[in-house]
Amino acid sequence: MKVLGLTGSVGMGKTTASAMLSRMGVPVQDADAVVHRALAPGGAAVARVAALFPGVLRGGGIDRKALGAQVFGDEAALRRLEKILHPMVVAAERRFLARARAERRPLVVLDVPLLFESKTNRRCNAVIAMWAPPFLQRDRVLARPGMDKKRLAFIRSQQMSDAEKRRRADYWIPSGLGRAVTWRQLTRVKRELADR
Repeated sequence: MKVLGLTGSVGMGKTTASAMLSRMGVPVQDADAVVHRALAPGGAAVARVAALFPGVLRGGGIDRKALGAQVFGDEAALRRLEKILHPMVVAAERRFLARARAERRPLVVLDVPLLFESKTNRRCNAVIAMWAPPFLQRDRVLARPGMDKKRLAFIRSQQMSDAEKRRRADYWIPSGLGRAVTWRQLTRVKRELADR
């Protein structure tokens, strides 16, 4: 079984690429989705996060906006949060890979925003880094609810530079040239990995 890592800085088109690979029939493990489930009502991280960050519990789950306000710009708080969430993401990834092996899947995708930063790339046969021009990245991110330039700058400060991600990746795919181009490039990568 081949493991393909999918990454990209915020606003680079990773979510679109992930959805396309899934539509191609490739199983995708989405690290962000694991975190969202862990923080949702009844989620595995709710009690520990609520104890560590007072005032973020709402309706049995974690209010991610309130949590974000507490960790925004506070490196130590962010690291404390990551110590809770990162092991949950890794455990979910292991279960996903074991299930895929049992099903004899030829190719799977690990969709991880901080793939290189978390060293998840070491568990991959190849890595795709999604890419878009900085102006398009900025426009995409600033169009999101609750996003502003200061928050975008903080997110960027937590991520490896886009140029470094592309340097380390086996493939980099543009997402600013239209969905058809992205689809064709992803199809090419999928075929190449299948032929290896």
